[in-house]
Amino acid sequence: MSSVPTDNRVSPAQLRMDASVGWQSLPAEYAIPERAPSLNEAQQYCARLAHSHYENFSVVTWFLPKHLHQHFYNVYAYCRISDDLGDEVADPQQSLALLDQWEAELEQCYSGEPRHPVFVALRPTVRELEIPQHEFSDLLRAFRQDQTTPRYPAFADVLGYCQYSANPVGHLVLYVCGYRDAERQKLSDYTCTALQLANFWQDVAVDYGKGRIYLPLEDLAKYGVTEGDIAQRRATPAFLEMMKFEVARAREWFQMGLPLAKMVDKHLALDIELFSRGGLEILNAIERQGYDVLTRRPVISKPRKLWLLARAAAGKLL
Repeated sequence: MSSVPTDNRVSPAQLRMDASVGWQSLPAEYAIPERAPSLNEAQQYCARLAHSHYENFSVVTWFLPKHLHQHFYNVYAYCRISDDLGDEVADPQQSLALLDQWEAELEQCYSGEPRHPVFVALRPTVRELEIPQHEFSDLLRAFRQDQTTPRYPAFADVLGYCQYSANPVGHLVLYVCGYRDAERQKLSDYTCTALQLANFWQDVAVDYGKGRIYLPLEDLAKYGVTEGDIAQRRATPAFLEMMKFEVARAREWFQMGLPLAKMVDKHLALDIELFSRGGLEILNAIERQGYDVLTRRPVISKPRKLWLLARAAAGKLL
């Protein structure tokens, strides 16, 4: 799979205009400032972003050594904004222009003077931990693909997307925790791909509303499911049978990644367990509602989340 360039017919001036309009559709704090903040201000920015977006993020970092928290905040802030640039801008051309500007800041992070607080904070992280630049830019490759590739013919194509949309996140976590070998990265890829698949199967209706179908077209054809079924939210027997197959396939990927937890320190192992169990719970939720993800989005109940957290916390105390 190759990265998706911006349309060559669009002038640089138009790209700048698209980016300017695109930033206006996102939180004001996302915009690239005229002047770079101090390192302390940038680190506070990343910590705020991490804590404000997901209430569970601070819980996850609780399992990890305190000296790693800021590194995780910095990496998380990069991933959060990158994802929003690709997913929260209605116009694909504007999204591509924003992603170009964001990658230019990434370049400055590695070889210049970035202005955005995320990259000001991230620069000491990538230098101290020696994180390759491609682990960050691969994510942008996937988000660009979202703007141009709304369908995937085969499961192999979906896996190709996951290679850039999900797997780099696992690599980044491993780098922050001091692991950089290929064996652990491969096991992490299994888990991250499984998490991505679980999210895809959970959000079939949501993604269709954005013009995207991540279910392989070969599977729709095999089971006799049409795009019209998804568009009209018809959970036909054929659709339910297909989703049963997809859920089972995602479970297999989670199983392949399980050995990783035994190859890292106890703190990271608990986080891996928490994320894996959370992903498996999404699949369980899909199963509990008869694989119908079209008429109601499957979610993990709050008591179930607390149970998962309690199990992980109990492991920490043993």
